[in-house]
Amino acid sequence: MSDAQLEILASRAGLAVDWIDANGRPQKVAPSVLRNVLTGLGHPAGSAQEIDASLLQLQAVQQTHRLPPLMTVDLGAGLDLARYFEPQTPCEIHLEDGSRISLKLDADALLPGLIPVGYQHVSIDGQTFTLAVAPARCYSVADAVDNPIPRAWGLSVQLYGLRRPGDGGFGDTQALEDLARVAGERGAEALAISPLHAMFSNDTQRYSPYSPSSRLFLNSLYCAPGTILGERALRTAIDATGLAIELKTLEERPLIDWPAAAEAKHRLLQALYDGFVQGEHPLHEDFSSFRHAAGEALENHCRFEAMQEARVANGENPDWREWPEPWRDPRSAELAAFAEENAGRIGFFAFCQWLITRCLERAQTAARASGMSIGLIADLAVGADGGGSQAWSRQDELLAALTVGAPPDILNRSGQGWGISAFSPEGLVRNGFRAFIEMLRANFAHSGGLRIDHVMGLQRLWVIPNGSPPADGAYLYYPVDDLLRLLTLESHRHQAIVLGEDLGTVPDGLRDKLIARSMLGMRVLLFEQDNTLFKPILDWPDNALATTSTHDLPTLIGWWHGRDIDWNARLGLVDASGEIEWRQHREREREGLRRALSQDPQNFREESHEADQVLDASVRFLGHTRAPLVLLPLEDALGVEQQANLPGTIDTHPNWSRRLPGYSEALLDGDDAARRLELLACARLQAAERDR
Repeated sequence: MSDAQLEILASRAGLAVDWIDANGRPQKVAPSVLRNVLTGLGHPAGSAQEIDASLLQLQAVQQTHRLPPLMTVDLGAGLDLARYFEPQTPCEIHLEDGSRISLKLDADALLPGLIPVGYQHVSIDGQTFTLAVAPARCYSVADAVDNPIPRAWGLSVQLYGLRRPGDGGFGDTQALEDLARVAGERGAEALAISPLHAMFSNDTQRYSPYSPSSRLFLNSLYCAPGTILGERALRTAIDATGLAIELKTLEERPLIDWPAAAEAKHRLLQALYDGFVQGEHPLHEDFSSFRHAAGEALENHCRFEAMQEARVANGENPDWREWPEPWRDPRSAELAAFAEENAGRIGFFAFCQWLITRCLERAQTAARASGMSIGLIADLAVGADGGGSQAWSRQDELLAALTVGAPPDILNRSGQGWGISAFSPEGLVRNGFRAFIEMLRANFAHSGGLRIDHVMGLQRLWVIPNGSPPADGAYLYYPVDDLLRLLTLESHRHQAIVLGEDLGTVPDGLRDKLIARSMLGMRVLLFEQDNTLFKPILDWPDNALATTSTHDLPTLIGWWHGRDIDWNARLGLVDASGEIEWRQHREREREGLRRALSQDPQNFREESHEADQVLDASVRFLGHTRAPLVLLPLEDALGVEQQANLPGTIDTHPNWSRRLPGYSEALLDGDDAARRLELLACARLQAAERDR
């Protein structure tokens, strides 16, 4: 079998045969790995004959003269159509506003850059396609706060960790509303939240917000039904189910008991649905209009939930990849018959989506009403579970046979497998980027901004065949310019900012592309150092948000006290000599940070605990940077020690289960939080004066 032919096939399929690792060393993907990854992409490569057939198939697609369903272009730029048409070919543009433009391709077969921003319908020589015309840049923080040199600030929060009376054991949208109001009153312009993607209703053991079933819909567990249906309906449902004592017990637990809390919430939602459909509720019309507007995508998601429920009830595998063949096809006659027989269950899941959508709308309305110019910033996970709703309903556009992760590096010698699948680059192009656009719209819909987890995934992702170790993967490249144009266009249409989590190994040129489109990168205080030499305030960039920490890192107080090292040692994730070396290095880091913070004479003047002084000084430090937006994690505002998630663990650390101390509406009233928010707000004003 010819490795040369195999590598040609891999390159044409968008795989990097040769790549540079995190240490700057050249690497080459082994032929056996290439064959497995190519098969996962839908290009069989197990033999010379399969490689030749796959090459011919790819060549036929890439050399076709049929237009793709959608093409992208920047406003004012011409579109090269020489591959498809002769110069001077007449064309007609049907604009979104109903008007038309008639013109001709120029002497080089370019479509002139005279077409306005939006999704425009183009007809040329009997062929049609959609042209997505993107503005030069995204809606920015400067646009949101109406200031060309913004120095805004906000908070970030793990939604599940919030508390309110009667929450049933974990945070919900009512607690989020409460927090949004008090944060806005104190001058916050934004409130960034953990992902709210739809999970698996029939598997309450799966609750990592970054491993969802679908990024098109929401996790209905987070809804606060009393805010939509009324407290009387909620109290009636609690009484009917006898859940009052159980809900109270769940609220009092130190950590979230996800399986028990989710099961109780599902029982409550079922009782609410039963009462809703049996009565003459004034919101029936709103529910019906919601289902109609959400269309086929919502129907498919709800059918998927009902089918998984039926499979689990029968003791069968819930993973759709193991379903009988007719059920794997969302458009099959057998599935239509199932939907007719199970209309009530499907209606229940639609009801849950309606509730959480209306609840999230309320939270964003509360944030904006409190004075926030941005409001909620949603979090978009890098992928979705290959066995989930989105992968099932968009099989030609998601890679259910591959998982996403990271190659081995100095921090993780085995590499990482994240257990999620990503888009198929070929499938996106083939389907006019439908799945990507609908995902963006779903996540922009009820927010003033969007944080894109692992934004490097817009350019390339490390993909691994299901069941293979993370090292046996390869980088898969994406049509990054098309994706960035679509992201820019949707940001513009929704008047929402874009934040890209660009921590880790960033491909060459990507940060420049993000900067050019006013997509903010991310800079974390704990990382902004060169071997314990922390970066001075004025060396921080003005094209990235600034923050003290993230959900995957220790809180600042926890970092100062080495709580992350404690956990790694306790769980055996680091050996004795490694622990000693790590603690010695942390001591040097602490000295480095204290040295950097001491440059400001206002720091360390109080006779308070050193760790508290470091946290206060760090908040002021970030406030004085040139970052357009500073996001302070609520854990750091409160001085919490333990982190939300410890990467590399599943059930040995209480990931995604920690609750914050105190109710949302009073969280910011404590002396520590109030002082730190005041320090941050004042520092931001001083930075604005300095940089004016």
